Amino acid sequence: MSTPFFLHDQDSYQRWRDHKLANAITRTDELIVEINDPYAPTPAERAALLARCRRSNMVIYASARREDDEQMVRAFGRQFGLESLDANWLADDQGITRITVCANEGQRQSYIPYTNHAIKWHTDGYYNTPQRMIRAMVLHCVHSAGAGGDNRLMDHEMAYLLLREANPDYIHALMQPDAMIIPERTDEHGVARAAQAGPVFIIDPYTHDLNMRYTARTRSIEWHDDPLTRAAVKALEDLLASDSPHIHHARLESGMGVLCNNVLHDRSAFVDGSDHQRLLYRARYHDRIVLG
Repeated sequence: MSTPFFLHDQDSYQRWRDHKLANAITRTDELIVEINDPYAPTPAERAALLARCRRSNMVIYASARREDDEQMVRAFGRQFGLESLDANWLADDQGITRITVCANEGQRQSYIPYTNHAIKWHTDGYYNTPQRMIRAMVLHCVHSAGAGGDNRLMDHEMAYLLLREANPDYIHALMQPDAMIIPERTDEHGVARAAQAGPVFIIDPYTHDLNMRYTARTRSIEWHDDPLTRAAVKALEDLLASDSPHIHHARLESGMGVLCNNVLHDRSAFVDGSDHQRLLYRARYHDRIVLG
């Protein structure tokens, strides 16, 4: 198997590296594509959306439709081969999650995405088992915040590239099978989710593409305890805290959204508007965006 993401495949890596850097999008406005109807993007809109995803594993779309329509999010994902929704425990029966402040709604109020607090850098589903790996995501804005709630986004392949250029041993450390361990989650019935160990950078066994599982949270995260892993984690933290042109800053307004292959992202703290709450729909997929 040939893939640029194996450390020993230096020739494939150099070709991929040169192409990736030559085609990198470094201006956030170049990531944005205007579309009319997420239910039925035109051929030109679809081509523009996929062109950004090929270059950066993500695109920001700006839709003319701004109504609260959960099914529109699922229909939009289907346009790009995204069918297998992750039925996570706080999603609805369709596997789509309402992201909004839930001050008095049972379990949700205990989790940061359902508050107005900042969320640190992460990829979605970093606590999932390998069989339920999150490969793609749609994040659609129905209502933006009154202030704040901005996102930063970074192509996980670019993070891999920059770390490998800095020190290939960082990649070796972050590909260890126990590089990052997420402790078990318990509830009143006992263990609701077992502890999950795994690498940060993962070569997909089916597609040979690169996936990433990562969180910058510091509580209840266990890293492989050796100097090289600690140095690699620090290098990644420093990269994500930098002013790299490969880190995009965006604010999703009503009708806008992100279609991506589960890139790195965060969220700033926010204040809801006087007449509405910030509301986003999140759809996580076990599929990867079909780029053909």
